[in-house]
Amino acid sequence: MNKLLEKVELHVKAQFIGQEGSHDWQHIDRVRRTALGLQKQEGGDPLVIELAALLHDISDHKYNGGDFEEGQKVVLKLLSQFDCPEELAIKVAAVVSVVSFKGALVMDSPTSLEGQIVRDADRLDAIGAIGIARAFAYGGSRNRALYLPEVQPTLHNSKEAYAQDQGHTINHFYEKLLLLKDRMETESAQKLANERHAFMLQFLKQFKAEWS
Repeated sequence: MNKLLEKVELHVKAQFIGQEGSHDWQHIDRVRRTALGLQKQEGGDPLVIELAALLHDISDHKYNGGDFEEGQKVVLKLLSQFDCPEELAIKVAAVVSVVSFKGALVMDSPTSLEGQIVRDADRLDAIGAIGIARAFAYGGSRNRALYLPEVQPTLHNSKEAYAQDQGHTINHFYEKLLLLKDRMETESAQKLANERHAFMLQFLKQFKAEWS
């Protein structure tokens, strides 16, 4: 393994082992493996992709007080400490800065092929069976209700409104997860997303039937 990659992996693993299940080391490793799988089909710089996948949650807005810009700053500082070439560090930080979903009515920022691949990989991990498990793990970690039928979903029009929302977990499907299939940018991710999206729809149908 590349020495820089090895240092970054050890650092990230130490930070995220023991984190709650929606954003733990296993999530990061899945995103890394998915991103590298997409890279084989789509191209792009594998080093930038792997580093960005490893670092994409290094300072996530959900855990740092709502700051969407902090992640890229932490990435630049960390990579500098690991003697990463400045040009490479800037590319990786630029990818990390665009990965997060910022609201149903907020357009995704244009990005490089590497950015598209890492963003798609992260979003693939947010849908399907694993996405369902992660949604409820995160909701549980924040003491959120499973479902409150009287509380309707909100299609947020700003990243601030999205970050501050405290809605129940089923709403999260309508506010984000069910929207991700149509936001996949690479052809390879689009194909994978279709099956996972269909599984979520079936889950919601069964969930609501049992609730009733």
